[in-house]
Amino acid sequence: MFNWKGSLIALALVSTSVWSQESFIVRFDLNEGMKTYLRANEFDITGVNYQTNEIEALLTEAELAQVSSQKSAVMKFAFPQNLAVAPDDGYKNPDEITDFVNDIHAKYPDITTIKVIGKTLEGRDILALKISDNPTIDEAEPAILVNAMHHAREVMTPEITTDMVEYLTTNYGQKSEVTNWVNDTAIWVIPMFNLDGNNKMWNENSMWRKNTRNGHGVDINRNYPTGWNSCNGSSASTSAQDYRGTGPASEPETQAMMNFVASIKPVFNISYHSYSEIVIYPFGCRPNKTPTTEAVEQIGAEIGKKLDYKPGTAWELLYNADGGDIDWMYTQHQVIPFVIEVNSTNQGFHPGYDKWRDKTVLRNRPGWMHLFARLNGPSLQGLVDASEYQTIKILKTGTSTELQTYKINPDGSFYIILKAGTYDFSFEGLKTKKLSKIDVNQKVEVKF
Repeated sequence: MFNWKGSLIALALVSTSVWSQESFIVRFDLNEGMKTYLRANEFDITGVNYQTNEIEALLTEAELAQVSSQKSAVMKFAFPQNLAVAPDDGYKNPDEITDFVNDIHAKYPDITTIKVIGKTLEGRDILALKISDNPTIDEAEPAILVNAMHHAREVMTPEITTDMVEYLTTNYGQKSEVTNWVNDTAIWVIPMFNLDGNNKMWNENSMWRKNTRNGHGVDINRNYPTGWNSCNGSSASTSAQDYRGTGPASEPETQAMMNFVASIKPVFNISYHSYSEIVIYPFGCRPNKTPTTEAVEQIGAEIGKKLDYKPGTAWELLYNADGGDIDWMYTQHQVIPFVIEVNSTNQGFHPGYDKWRDKTVLRNRPGWMHLFARLNGPSLQGLVDASEYQTIKILKTGTSTELQTYKINPDGSFYIILKAGTYDFSFEGLKTKKLSKIDVNQKVEVKF
């Protein structure tokens, strides 16, 4: 084993017999130079900590030797304890997730329904649970989507989604706030997305991240078409943890999510990841931000404040990341989407279940609750004849300056989340109808 003689604090080993060499969680100073160095070498960056200004990576023994030979690139070099251990068996595996979903539906059949949105490479059903007062009916209500575990080793993330499901179902009819959410919203939860990868994580490699394509796997969250392979934010190497696949949407899991999002047109999405205690919104690559991003940034900042997590884009907080789900949702389907990275570098991917599970889910409740409340905040919502109107142009009041063009949903519904302010709206298609100088400081409903 490589013997490091620098400022060693503690050693964390991955104890798994299938690895050909030991691996280490290594902590460095967080700065642009270090992020560039780690990305250029395609090291597995696992998390950041903006409280201590540190960044972590999972390095093999050979990579550790490589880093140590370039001491000038390393400003801090420490081994935090117990971050690369296998997870407690309190966390759920794919079979337990399936049992959970079925049990919830059996217990609350009047407000839940189960949809198989696709199958994994190994043939597992990817399940989505709908919570609504009329779950089998499409009522043209605003939809919210919450999903967990694009990455197989992030075992805390399904705990957030299952806690959300339990909270909503057990409190329906008991708490007016929850009852209103369920009655007025189509709530969709995918409690575990990368089922094959998680199964491999439990049975073969406790640090497994990708799906199981050809044994080497593909990072599903680098496989979406928007920005795929566009900014050095993923890898072409099959051995890399962020291997993007042979082409955009090459993976059945990616295709399942894309088809599902296209069918439900959610207003908001949260994709739960770990770890870093950050809230990420589009874009993964350094973007030319559009005016509509102002609402996205504002809501991201609000969630960050409620959770005491740092908000920003992936390239601001971490590094360039191309082919991610939230960029695709935002550009293709007008979703306002967020990645929330739960837990800190002090807990890692596999924090002790008894110590951290309840603390983490309770801390994260205000984040997803904020999106339900925000549906009734500054916005333009309503229903029109989709055969006559196809788009809505949002203009700066009293001018021809276009701030945003919104594609009306196929059923004629629209849910445009805005910053508080005064706007002009032009509904266009076969017909045109203009609404001028509307004060949008709360939800404004329009039907014609």
